[in-house]
Amino acid sequence: MLAQATKTGPGVAAFCEMVRTDRPHPEQGFRTCLGVLSLVKTYGPERVDAACQRDVTIRARIVTSIRSILKTGLDHAFLEGSEEAAPLQHANIRGGGYYH
Repeated sequence: MLAQATKTGPGVAAFCEMVRTDRPHPEQGFRTCLGVLSLVKTYGPERVDAACQRDVTIRARIVTSIRSILKTGLDHAFLEGSEEAAPLQHANIRGGGYYH
């Protein structure tokens, strides 16, 4: 299963490894990893890999989160060559220089 995840993409491999190490018993993460790998049939390997990269950054560790990222298109920011990966610039977003 990890070989299939690695073949799909580095984001999927990182997600599956995170799920396996996060559970008390690594076997408990198999169904989660299989669920993510099954999403490749619907969305393709590039989008699933990008969604897994996003999920690794937010540390959600569930298939429902990956599916939601794919349905809403939030994975596009993590696709190769995407210009959306830059941080959001908006007047209502507080940055590192914000003090109370």
